[in-house]
Amino acid sequence: MMEEQRESAAGDMVRPRIYQLMVRHFGNTNLTRKVDGTLAENGCGKFVDIDATALEALRGMGFTHVWLTGVLEQASGTSFVDRPADDPDILKGKAGSPYAIKDYFDVCPDYAVDPARRLVEFRGLLKRCEAAELRTIIDFVPNHVARSYHSDVMPNLSFGRKDRTDRFFDRDNNFYYLGGIHPGGGPPLKLPAGNQPGCDGLFEQEKEVGRVTGNNVVSWDPAICDWYETVKLNYGHDFTTGRDTSHLPGPDGHPGTVPDTWRKMDAVLEFWQELGVGGFRVDMAHMVPMEFWKWVIRRARKREEQVFFMAEAYDGDPAKLTDEDVVGALLKSGFEGVYDGPLYHRLQAIYEGQKWANDIDELVWAIDRLHAMVRYGENHDEVRLANPQRWGGLGSKVGRAVSAIAFGIGGGPVMLYNGQEVGEPAIGAEGFSGDDGRSSIFDYGALPELAKWVNGHRYDGGKLSMEQRELREWYGKLMRLCGEPGFERGWFYGLNHANLENPNFGRVGLETTSGHWLYVFLRSERRPGGQTFLVVVNMHGTASMEGVRVRVPEHALGWLGMRRERVLFRDRLMTDWEGEAERGQLPTQGLALPKLEACSALFLELG
Repeated sequence: MMEEQRESAAGDMVRPRIYQLMVRHFGNTNLTRKVDGTLAENGCGKFVDIDATALEALRGMGFTHVWLTGVLEQASGTSFVDRPADDPDILKGKAGSPYAIKDYFDVCPDYAVDPARRLVEFRGLLKRCEAAELRTIIDFVPNHVARSYHSDVMPNLSFGRKDRTDRFFDRDNNFYYLGGIHPGGGPPLKLPAGNQPGCDGLFEQEKEVGRVTGNNVVSWDPAICDWYETVKLNYGHDFTTGRDTSHLPGPDGHPGTVPDTWRKMDAVLEFWQELGVGGFRVDMAHMVPMEFWKWVIRRARKREEQVFFMAEAYDGDPAKLTDEDVVGALLKSGFEGVYDGPLYHRLQAIYEGQKWANDIDELVWAIDRLHAMVRYGENHDEVRLANPQRWGGLGSKVGRAVSAIAFGIGGGPVMLYNGQEVGEPAIGAEGFSGDDGRSSIFDYGALPELAKWVNGHRYDGGKLSMEQRELREWYGKLMRLCGEPGFERGWFYGLNHANLENPNFGRVGLETTSGHWLYVFLRSERRPGGQTFLVVVNMHGTASMEGVRVRVPEHALGWLGMRRERVLFRDRLMTDWEGEAERGQLPTQGLALPKLEACSALFLELG
């Protein structure tokens, strides 16, 4: 049966509930937001801003982990006493990309009150997180580094120090080097920022020796849409020859026998683990050989068994280094979670394309992965849910429907991006990216709506509207529910397929088939005394639904082991609604529900 093929039990570990905190934005109360503004003009969040009060508030919302986004030292247009500004030709935005790392063993001086003591201040933040019982995650960007990369902290581990630059590929080179046979007209490397103020299209270090971009572009003349500000790292495999990386060492490889880049990256992870970092969000993990992940994650877990690894990865990217589906390959390599890009885009397509809620079902067939995917409604790469140009222009309320499904559907890690909980809309251009519906990661700026909650670093929401307070309360209740047994360890059973011909299943207008805007599923521990939830989500942006009845087929009742003659239902999310139904009526007449407002959800616990 379809339901049996979908079911799966989650693991025994505590379900990670992650707050993605962009340090540059989180504590910044300077709302100047000048386009292309400097650090002095627009301000910047600091490590000290993330104080005990802020962290206790996040813990109180139900979060278990905080992802301190963008803390590693990056190439930047801002100069400090011990660190000159980088060439603007290799920058995206005044602040620079947090994913163009300049020193893997250091943190960004922008975030320190005293830049010379930035690592000391960061250690203080780690201790505050530990005191608040929040595990810390930082970025690990294995595929590429800034063109200006040089480690002042660990100069002997700087990439490229001993590379043979006269060849495109060498197993123990850290980079891939351009030659006369490669397109783009030969040296010097020509960068596409040449028409920007202060730029000439050249970078001094690559006037004679050029390197491949982070997105695998082998050219002396990369385009503006390329990751031209970064250079690709070499893990002992020539990516131009294909995806077969079976020639690389296995998980037990001695450090002295593995490619040089492997050893250096292992040293990076060891450095941060020793400082107290509890996990890593891995950028574009599919572009790195799976053999490396099996080797390095194993070593990291020998240092700390509970270290957490989650991967940003996309199976559709032709640059992936495996012929397998990347999710399965990365999970087998040791990751606890992988980005669920397909579910995110499917939810977006319901609002911006031609998809229906019923179309979500096909994404939960892969049962071994249902409870191992990282689910989100926003992150730093994606548009804001409340942005008026996207998600049907519905504003922050659309986040309730999207998050109720994304967070409730499986048992894997869930992630909320700072500002999402108060409806940050990302309106207007801030610099490099223009007005693209995202909060810029390349520029100095602030989150005006989140700043109302920060309220001069009181972190009390003193300037929020009533609607924003209710939204933040809603997200907190959802996050805490995600940590309850029915959602942390529960199995999944979708109910839309059983209600396709049910005329009382949320049809809108002249629809003759159900399941366009209504999505319903069960999450259950399936054991005596275990917890079971019926989740009901009205995804429609403007239409409320009345007279809804959800049929629960006999097979589902047997799947639950339901023997009670009367079944009680109580909403645990935001209402005080309670209902009941005769067991024998659920497959035919269904459960009668209260009025479902647009973009709303019920999390009904069965009793």
